[in-house]
Amino acid sequence: MKNRLYFLVLFLLMSSCAVNKKPILIKVDDVKIVSVTMDTIRLKAAAFFENPNGVGGTISSDKIQIIVKGASIASVYVDEFKVPARASFSVPLMAVIPTKKVFQNNKNGILGGLINSFLNKSIKLRFKGNLKYKVFGFSNTYLIDKIQEIKL
Repeated sequence: MKNRLYFLVLFLLMSSCAVNKKPILIKVDDVKIVSVTMDTIRLKAAAFFENPNGVGGTISSDKIQIIVKGASIASVYVDEFKVPARASFSVPLMAVIPTKKVFQNNKNGILGGLINSFLNKSIKLRFKGNLKYKVFGFSNTYLIDKIQEIKL
């Protein structure tokens, strides 16, 4: 009888946590230029999620690249983020892009790239990679593939 009671309590605890549901990736948005210097462009973006679980977890990045005109120019950095239980949240994404790489990808060279970017006043960036969610041995990977045009 005692064993059945322990089993029942354990079963109720395990089923009420609902860890088997994964957080829902809503969108990657809010790409903004934080700063521009002669040698770097600093970007900030956010990945928006909804967590239906009764428990939290962690999200970390797995090789998210920024691609301009088919060439990878930078990596996105994500500090390990603690996921809140039963809440909407956003994960901050940060990147430092060497301006030399942006303008080298232009067929007219650095000077042509500078002139073209300042005339157009925008650059198309593609964010591509994965975010990993982990909780109690359960793991899930989210594919990030977003094209965003940013204004200089």
